[in-house]
Amino acid sequence: MAANLKSVTALCTVLTVVILLFRGGAAAVEDETEFHGDYSKLSGIIIPGFASTQLRAWSMLDCPYTPLDFNPLDLVWLDTTKLLSAVNCWFKCMVLDPYNQTDHPECKSRPDSGLSAITELDPGYITGPLSTVWKEWLKWCVEFGIEANAIVAVPYDWRLSPTKLEERDLYFHKLKLTFETALKLRGGPSIVFAHSMGNNVFRYFLEWLRLEIAPKHYLEWLDQHIHAYFAVGAPLLGSVEAIKSTLSGVTFGLPVSEGTARLLSNSFASSLWLMPFSKNCQGDNTFWTHFSGGAAKKDKRVYHCTDEEYQSNYSGWPTNIINIEIPSTNSRDAYPSVTEAVQANMTTMECGLPTLLSFTARELADGSLFKAIKDYDPDSKRMLHQLKKLYHDDPVMNPLTPWERPPIKNVFCIYGAHLKTEVGYYFAPSGKPYPDNWIITDIIYETEGSLVSRSGTVVDGNAGPITGDETVPYHSLSWCKNWLGPKVNITMAPQPEHDGSDVHVELNVEHEHGSDIIANMTKAPRVKYITFYEDSESITGKRTAVWELDKTNHRNIVRSPVLMRELWLQMWHDIQPGAKSKFVTKAKRGPLRDADCYWDYGKACCAWQEYCEYRYSFGDVHLGQSCRLRNTSANMLLHKGPFLALHFSKHSILIALYFATHLPSHAKVFFCDFIFSLMSVC
Repeated sequence: MAANLKSVTALCTVLTVVILLFRGGAAAVEDETEFHGDYSKLSGIIIPGFASTQLRAWSMLDCPYTPLDFNPLDLVWLDTTKLLSAVNCWFKCMVLDPYNQTDHPECKSRPDSGLSAITELDPGYITGPLSTVWKEWLKWCVEFGIEANAIVAVPYDWRLSPTKLEERDLYFHKLKLTFETALKLRGGPSIVFAHSMGNNVFRYFLEWLRLEIAPKHYLEWLDQHIHAYFAVGAPLLGSVEAIKSTLSGVTFGLPVSEGTARLLSNSFASSLWLMPFSKNCQGDNTFWTHFSGGAAKKDKRVYHCTDEEYQSNYSGWPTNIINIEIPSTNSRDAYPSVTEAVQANMTTMECGLPTLLSFTARELADGSLFKAIKDYDPDSKRMLHQLKKLYHDDPVMNPLTPWERPPIKNVFCIYGAHLKTEVGYYFAPSGKPYPDNWIITDIIYETEGSLVSRSGTVVDGNAGPITGDETVPYHSLSWCKNWLGPKVNITMAPQPEHDGSDVHVELNVEHEHGSDIIANMTKAPRVKYITFYEDSESITGKRTAVWELDKTNHRNIVRSPVLMRELWLQMWHDIQPGAKSKFVTKAKRGPLRDADCYWDYGKACCAWQEYCEYRYSFGDVHLGQSCRLRNTSANMLLHKGPFLALHFSKHSILIALYFATHLPSHAKVFFCDFIFSLMSVC
């Protein structure tokens, strides 16, 4: 009896020590500064990309010849079952009026809300994994102990232009309230994760906010509410796929015709939001126009371009983006809509032969293409209307202008590279009625060091040593390198776990604004690397980094375990008060999760023995599944992840384990269970 009493007393003493150390460690972190080091106060704001938010019906639509009708809250985007069985009804629920962006008279859809709206677009045993977007991202958050209220999704109707998002849904007002609510709820600023077109949405929000609050409080609001911005796969200068979708349609693998896809795409004003544009042309500064009263004296020109625009080829892009054949006649009167710029582009032709017109990014953004084909394509008039009303005359900003670095403390620009990517198209009349009246006759791809056509022929142009991510060309993705300062630190490391032997570093590499910066380092064959370009000195108190991930697809980058690992490590580095460097070291990368452990068949054991061990669990079907992280040491607890040991200091865990060794065996079991349950709650 006395022995049991001693055991209970000793156990209570240890638990008291652990709890006091736990609270003391948290208080110590909190006392150091207002925010630095306490990432439990941070929130994550996720802004999804184009077609990455579920849309649900807000109507009752009876679909003939099928038992599948549309009722309120039924899934529209994406429900492949109804798409296959009731395509006409599905089309009505998706399409918008191209002029005023209103819904179809018989059916309307609205974006879903919450995290479930962005995890899987079409949940199901088969369709779920095929339509996964942010699901893996959220799994990482759960595995590393992030609380449910710390991650906030801000879905939006990705069919709308920015002005319509605010006009119909008050989206940017709601987004501002989301940041303010997160600050009030958790006590700290937010980290913004935006993918693809979500970056365009966030950029517009920053400009909208500049007009919404007092100018002297603008930067103060940003510093208070946003700690870091991770721009993932941002089409900073647009994407050529947008114009391809406008002229011929892109199905995204759905069981619909390209003509149907084109009808839908051209009814969405957001399609033009991704239009390619020139880095050398700027629109009017709307911010100063609002305060100078100069709106009435506005220059009639849509863009103000530098001399470089007219001296360089292809507006700085690799090649002309659109080359299109149109029927020709003897008289120019047959082309009343062709502008002087287009007429100068027309070559001498014989009667009856088609004329090949070529268009640069600037001529796409200012509408020259649509004016040139206005007499041959019924969609051109609608596209010109959208382009002028919703983009060129936007009251906040012209979104089709080059980005400047956002005025946020920490900016990380992340994208995939070194994949074959489309950069130009050849179109010709197909002889079919609208919407199938254009056909792609050839496609120009960027490959490393050259441009090639679909047939493999080398094409003249501005080929670079790096290519895009299969969707967005490198020229657009890498524009954020202009946000780096004159001195840049470059590190190239393997993407998989590594011991640091293949890490290459170049410090203080000179970088001229407006020019590209490329890592001149030797890569091992068949090894994927991630290249870091980092600058923490050019702007006082601000950090800028660019991450290039080899062979990482645009649509799959948010599911990349390498990207998520680097994100966690960077944030874990930031909470260390004694960190000597501004960025996390790349010297070594070990496993962080069970999924990172694998079986080494050459050594007949689990790889990374320092971190992993063989531990079979019921249901494992191969050796690799049975390789798991070692979870029996204090060291493993400290290195499990940035948020798992958030409020536990190293000393508190070691002291607790020291006391635990003096407990009787039956008390040790209870104590260990308590420690692990406490850690999981943290």
